[in-house]
Amino acid sequence: MKIPLAWHQLFHERMRLLAAIAGIAFADVLIFMQLGFKNALFDSAVRVPESLQGDLFILSTQTDTFVNPTPFASRRLYQAMGNKAVSRGTSLYIDINRWKNPETKVSRQIYIMGFNPVSNPINLPGVEENLNLIKRPDVFLFDQDSREEFGPVPTLLAADGPVFTEVGNRRVQVQGLFTLGSSFGADGTLITSDLNFFRLFPSRDRSSIDVGILQLKPGQDPELVAEQIRRELTGGDVQVFTKEKLVQYELNYWQTRTTIGFVFGLGTAMGFIVGTVIVYQILYTDVSDHLPEYATLKAIGYGDRYLLGVVFQEALLLAVIGFLPSFGLGVLLYTNTARATGLPLIMTTARALTVLIMTIAMCCISGAIAVGRLRAADPADIF
Repeated sequence: MKIPLAWHQLFHERMRLLAAIAGIAFADVLIFMQLGFKNALFDSAVRVPESLQGDLFILSTQTDTFVNPTPFASRRLYQAMGNKAVSRGTSLYIDINRWKNPETKVSRQIYIMGFNPVSNPINLPGVEENLNLIKRPDVFLFDQDSREEFGPVPTLLAADGPVFTEVGNRRVQVQGLFTLGSSFGADGTLITSDLNFFRLFPSRDRSSIDVGILQLKPGQDPELVAEQIRRELTGGDVQVFTKEKLVQYELNYWQTRTTIGFVFGLGTAMGFIVGTVIVYQILYTDVSDHLPEYATLKAIGYGDRYLLGVVFQEALLLAVIGFLPSFGLGVLLYTNTARATGLPLIMTTARALTVLIMTIAMCCISGAIAVGRLRAADPADIF
């Protein structure tokens, strides 16, 4: 009996119900997008460190993020390779230069990674099979998921072969593709050999590297070896990470040392508040309009607990009904935004459940506030 009463109460005023659903859906979509952008930021930020093939990683203590690493002396890598648990070491070079769109000739910054092709440290689709290409002078691999502003390089490559353009005022050619994707720190990426890298950056010190990658012998504990190498590399100029700690280090930078995470968190909170206010207004108006009916139920013996249950059931129904269109719209917006930006915006089950729980919470909070007027209803005063 309780659920039909709440249901009929909601559907008695169809326009009011539609307004409530629209308000809840708007708040939910806002929350979906804020959570989506926040997680896309973090997911895209750790793509590069997650793609590195190695057990231990050496960075300068001045490096905050992979977007803008600080070089350190390569002798530190060689010192670490002297540890008996290390089987191989690889240098990775990272920098930013100007890329000229091969069609529009408009230039913009592009992220560039270089390494010795004999020992590939990057596990990304398209890199391993194209290593022989980047051994050639001025040949690069292009991230096919880069933003459109860099030009239709994959299309041109498929139609006409090598794509010629300029990077840092040097004529280069793209002969292969790989897949990485854009992030908040880099809209496009190139991969090449260490020799081609230094041709683009002739002023860089060749005795300095940006990331040192260590491969350990089978059976070695990365945590224990990392601690040994930290003790061996005295001087405080470098830091040593395991793969898990490296990814967390990059993630911590974007979470705690930039304002981006805070901004998206604030947007999520604002969406929750907006939804709470909208539902409160709907429920309060509904209670006020039907106060004589509620008072009549009180007069014939129904207690406050029953009447409050009706209001809370209305709130739960609003939460579920309002969530459904927002979920569908959220999936659509995620798909279109991911296609337009290259960011990893994906609707996950965990995120959908999170927003549903938040929707139920904001509707219940609104119901708790709205029933204050109902609790105070006195049949003698109303009639």
